[in-house]
Amino acid sequence: MNSFLSKYSDLGLLILRIGVGVSFIINHGWMKITGGAERWEKIGGAVSVFGITFLPIFWGFMASFAEFFGAIFLILGIFFRQSAFLLACTMFVAAARHLSKGESASNPIELFFVFLALIFIGAGKYSIEEKFLKK
Repeated sequence: MNSFLSKYSDLGLLILRIGVGVSFIINHGWMKITGGAERWEKIGGAVSVFGITFLPIFWGFMASFAEFFGAIFLILGIFFRQSAFLLACTMFVAAARHLSKGESASNPIELFFVFLALIFIGAGKYSIEEKFLKK
């Protein structure tokens, strides 16, 4: 069974990219990217856990951008490692914020490791990068 399934690792990666990407767009990214400056400022306040208190609207927009456009790029397999990096950073900050409040951070911690692994794995053969940008 292992040798049979190993032939389909790129298909498994595509399923992961689509599943996680669609989930981020629907459950996180859309409401944040369309939330505007007031929402971005609230989201951007999360970096204060690291002592960063300037430009909360910018940081909130960047998190929203990562969760919406980064998820789209993840699905398509373009700017893949860059998007996975931004999403990993966003999940790291989200985990730190939750932990600083004494809340559970299991979801952002798990997703941090998913995105960290994807940085190393790459987009796979079913991606725009592989199809059009491979040298």
